[in-house]
Amino acid sequence: MSMNIKKGDTVVVLSGKDRGKKGKVQGTVPAAGKVVVEGINIVTCHVKPRKQGEEGGIVKREAAIASCKVQVVCPKCGKGTRVAHKIEDGKSVRVCKHCGANL
Repeated sequence: MSMNIKKGDTVVVLSGKDRGKKGKVQGTVPAAGKVVVEGINIVTCHVKPRKQGEEGGIVKREAAIASCKVQVVCPKCGKGTRVAHKIEDGKSVRVCKHCGANL
């Protein structure tokens, strides 16, 4: 399964409780087809202290979201867009479907 989303991309959420929100991709999980987006899909985790002096408790953090539920935001036109691929100088480059700008 190939993903068109990379670490550092700005994406917009298409569905779910965070629909319409934008955020930066912090990491990807290509094997599961998921991405972790900054400020999106916040979950509470119960953390147990592992070392002497370390605090446990309830921590809020981002969980992975399915990559099909997010869309890359084009830096030129500012809209969520599908990703096209173009060959330039023998390399595959990601481009915006709306305006043709490089992503």
